[in-house]
Amino acid sequence: MIEPISTGKTVALSSAIARHAAAGTSIVAIAASLMLAAPAAAQAGQASTNVPDPNASSATAGNPNEAPSADGLQPEAGAGADGSAEIVVTGFRAALENAVAAKRTRDVVVESVSAEDIGKLPDASIAESIARLPGLTSQRVSGRSNQISIRGFAPDFATTLLNGREQTSTGDNRAVEYDQYPSEVVNQVLVYKTADASLIGQGLSGTVDLRTIRPLEYGRQVVSIGARGTYADAGKLNAGSQDLGYRVNATYVDQFADGTLGVALSASYLDEPYQIQEYNAWGFDTANPSAPGVAVIGGSKSYVTSTTLTRLGLQGTVEWRPTDSITTTFDAFYSDFNDDQIKRGIELPLSYAGTITDAAGNAVPKSPLTDAVITDGLVTSGTFNNVEGLVRNDGFERSAKLYSFGWNGRWKGDNGWSAQLDASYSRTDRNEIVLETYGGTGFGPNTGATDTIGFATGEQGSTFSPTLDYSDPNLILLTDPLGWGGVNRQAGYYNDRDIKDEIKQFRAELEKELDGGFLASVRAGVNYTTRTKDLVPTQFFLALPDEALSQVIPAQYVLESTDVSYLGLGPILSYDPRALLDGGVYDRVPNLSNDVISSAFRVDEDVITAYAQGTIDQEIGDADLTGNVGLQAVFTDQSSSGLVFNGAGFSELERGDKYVDVLPSINLSLRLPSDWVFRLGAARQMQRPRMDDMRVANGYGYNTQEEIISGSGGNPYLRPIRSNSFDVTVEKYFGNSGYVAAQGFYKDLKSFVYNLEVPFDFAGFPLPTGAPEGTPTLGRNTQPINGEGGSIYGAELASTLQLGDVFAALDGFGVTGGGSYTKTEIVPTPGGLAEDIPGYSRWVLNGTAFFEKWGLNVRGSVRYRSTFVGELSGFGAARTRRRALDETIVDAQVGYDFSSGTLNGLSLFLQGQNLTDAPFVTINGQERAQVIDYQTYGRRFLAGFSYKF
Repeated sequence: MIEPISTGKTVALSSAIARHAAAGTSIVAIAASLMLAAPAAAQAGQASTNVPDPNASSATAGNPNEAPSADGLQPEAGAGADGSAEIVVTGFRAALENAVAAKRTRDVVVESVSAEDIGKLPDASIAESIARLPGLTSQRVSGRSNQISIRGFAPDFATTLLNGREQTSTGDNRAVEYDQYPSEVVNQVLVYKTADASLIGQGLSGTVDLRTIRPLEYGRQVVSIGARGTYADAGKLNAGSQDLGYRVNATYVDQFADGTLGVALSASYLDEPYQIQEYNAWGFDTANPSAPGVAVIGGSKSYVTSTTLTRLGLQGTVEWRPTDSITTTFDAFYSDFNDDQIKRGIELPLSYAGTITDAAGNAVPKSPLTDAVITDGLVTSGTFNNVEGLVRNDGFERSAKLYSFGWNGRWKGDNGWSAQLDASYSRTDRNEIVLETYGGTGFGPNTGATDTIGFATGEQGSTFSPTLDYSDPNLILLTDPLGWGGVNRQAGYYNDRDIKDEIKQFRAELEKELDGGFLASVRAGVNYTTRTKDLVPTQFFLALPDEALSQVIPAQYVLESTDVSYLGLGPILSYDPRALLDGGVYDRVPNLSNDVISSAFRVDEDVITAYAQGTIDQEIGDADLTGNVGLQAVFTDQSSSGLVFNGAGFSELERGDKYVDVLPSINLSLRLPSDWVFRLGAARQMQRPRMDDMRVANGYGYNTQEEIISGSGGNPYLRPIRSNSFDVTVEKYFGNSGYVAAQGFYKDLKSFVYNLEVPFDFAGFPLPTGAPEGTPTLGRNTQPINGEGGSIYGAELASTLQLGDVFAALDGFGVTGGGSYTKTEIVPTPGGLAEDIPGYSRWVLNGTAFFEKWGLNVRGSVRYRSTFVGELSGFGAARTRRRALDETIVDAQVGYDFSSGTLNGLSLFLQGQNLTDAPFVTINGQERAQVIDYQTYGRRFLAGFSYKF
């Protein structure tokens, strides 16, 4: 079934496609497409008749970014484009056909993922499904994909919608983490790669729209249930952790009152483990006196991490159509997500351990290096002496609740006029607790037993040969082994971060269909969005009661030791740090440092978007020219409130700015009778800056040498990143069963965001400590600023192909996928050279080969991305950027669908994820031999069923 496009010309385009399909497809064209094809395909699995298409049911209804006139215009099930009888296909190939139809019929460049059936996206997570699309990829965090990069940009350059409405995020900024959305309640995902004047809340790199089922369009009653079990083959790495998990889901769709009232309800719950082996190096020292000018590991902080994810997802839609001209839709979504981690490991100060004073008064290395073996400028093995290791038992807990509601009312008159109203609300409440606890052989440096540790450094990081037993509860004490807390006696640290994010959105639109002429319709509307996001950090030092310097761990808290032999370190002492905190083993001492307090922020945005768009539908000989041309005028009022520190105390401050962006866009598609489509897109685009960059919070003081005020902080006056963007695409379709496409894009970024020291007027800020009266307010501040951008451009090849269309013997076989090459000339540092920005990979490749016939379905998938700059979470959730190496992820699935008899409607499947146990690796700068992070996640196997009746 072909999905309608987002304008009033749907019927015209559907007839045009049918006319072109009748012209047939030449053998020469098919052969040419095979030569160009990466992966691809979509066609008939088990034949069935008159089966509602779950993806057409999520196409347009109740989505404010779709034109009101588009509702209800899908071709009827059971009828082909030429009016002949159609066999409606099911399964993975049906999902691919719907994805092909979505790409074919729309006038913007779009990629699509469609559900195979009710509650059944092709992958176990939304992010994994999206990451298989051409030009898209993901970065794994804790072994799972939860954010998406589009066309070489970081996740913050894209936006995510739910049924066409902007959504709050569980992170510190704008990028949505897809863990929050169960794949079982999402029916279709559209990724817009080009701009559209009627698309509200669009991103610069792309816009992801998650769509749920529409009950009236689905057209019949269905109940679907499913369950799957999960096994993590890395094992139970920590005491009390699990290697088995599960997820269950159910969906109910029905229609009442003679088909005028529809209800769709979905629920999903998961409880799944993830197990991770994490090696981390502090860095590499080139100033060690035993190996001057040669890189040697500076220190190590490595863990085994056990994670338990639990999530309850609820989704509901009520759709009412009291008359043929009026439709009203109400959507609700709720997610309760918990990420509970325990991390245990050893931190080893090595070449970066610092110095001590010897008997002669000279500064010498505290942990001297001996027996160094040097290979190609790197110390590949040796021994560190007098090492004071630190045993870590840490906890991490993130809980997030997301609420999303939306109402849409549409009226379609019989005189060509249509209108819609839309209102939505999205809110996220997130709490994140990072708990660190330390154990060692004595309080402070140079007081306890020390270790002599041999090491070997290679492609997987460093392994060690210790002489101490780090699992001995009489040797390893609760204490501050390295004196990190100074006078605070820091035996641990507690970081509690609360984030609240709220979006309210209101929209009104009118549309008029036109008879004849170049334009098929015109639409105009206005959207108002107000967003508030605030972060409140509360941090504590953990100290032992009664000013104790160290303490033996109470026996009732000691657990089975944790094995870190993958690093050569053997067993280590283990306990639950949360149990110690709850049991009164630690006291919490507030950390009132100015950098903690000033990291809090609140950002408010009020955005009014007025837009107008004309839909193009014009015959040119035997071809059809379709598309749209439009304009957005975006009026922004932004502000930030927070605390600024002047060296003596804090003052609350609020600052902000107002500005206007005018964003024209045009999308043209020339559709030939032979099913060739040539597209051209051009637009002015923008992406709002990171919200933590917009904070007003600032720390500043008086520079006595220069006699000026200087400081650092955020920038509440920060403007968006803006781009002039161009796209060109050539596509060849084979009905809805397959296609081949070549896509090129060029984005000329007229501005970018940098961190730089700039002149700054501190007028209105309290005078800092030590500054004499009359000190000029004009000083310097290190902050994010808008500067010149650069360009990023690339090419993408994509294809879906049914091999049975070419060779009858291969009926049931197919391939789908694509590849992209992207080049960046963005200069992130003013005056510097072009360099990679976070999220950028030069090469991204993906492919899926499948067989689906006789109820049997088998498929294997591969995803590859070349090296990129990844963003990791550092101390206090601060961003840390590191160069990540290229990675290849292999997944597979086998299943069987029963289509008759007593088991009709039952599907069984077995999935394997990360089958090659591909690691996540980062390195020091461009030095591939100097590994900073080496994380392995193991393989994951899922077995389950779905049953529809």
